[in-house]
Amino acid sequence: MATTGAITASPVVSGTTPLPSDSSGSSSLSSSSGATLAGNFQTFLTLLTTQLQNQNPLDPLDTNQFTQQLVEFASVEQQLRTNDSLSTLVSLQQATQATQALGFVGKNAVVKGNTAALANSQATWELNVPSDSTLNISIANSSGQTAFTGTYTVSAGNNQPFTWDGKGNDGTQWRDGQYTLTATATDSSGNSVGVTTEVKGMVTSVDLTQSPPLLTINGQSYTVNQIQSIAN
Repeated sequence: MATTGAITASPVVSGTTPLPSDSSGSSSLSSSSGATLAGNFQTFLTLLTTQLQNQNPLDPLDTNQFTQQLVEFASVEQQLRTNDSLSTLVSLQQATQATQALGFVGKNAVVKGNTAALANSQATWELNVPSDSTLNISIANSSGQTAFTGTYTVSAGNNQPFTWDGKGNDGTQWRDGQYTLTATATDSSGNSVGVTTEVKGMVTSVDLTQSPPLLTINGQSYTVNQIQSIAN
């Protein structure tokens, strides 16, 4: 079993209803006029009068039915307005997310993830270990080939850096690229310990065509909610 040398603890409605036309043949209520069913009492009266004129005199509608229709018209109008308001809120939220994401470009970020870039023979991950454990590390390249494995005894702590020098277990130096670290741990009783992994890197670009926007860090894409911390 290897020692802890590489790991160090550090704090840190659909449908429409035709409306009666006036003498000129135009609709008495147009969608572009800004009038609404719920706020135009004259339109209600016109609709009800038209119903009265065309109802079956042998089977007239009940007053309660008229009232119910009025309520239904108003409910539909309010639902349409609610949908419009929700669409506006979504648009505002997307604009806010884009503005926030642009502000991260050029800054160093720590994000939830387990893929880091090996550059100049160095790749670093940060591990959060909830209790003293025996830690098993496995590192694989972008093709899924295992490049390195190791077992370490670690103490509880967050943001513990694990740095790999790019060398395999046989001493072979692996080429620069993206590498994924898998960490599992057990405590002294053999119980599984949940270890989480984070990576650190500079935000080099933002893809605003995606929702939510995607930040590029070390060649990988992350959403804003994956960011744990940010620094200049």
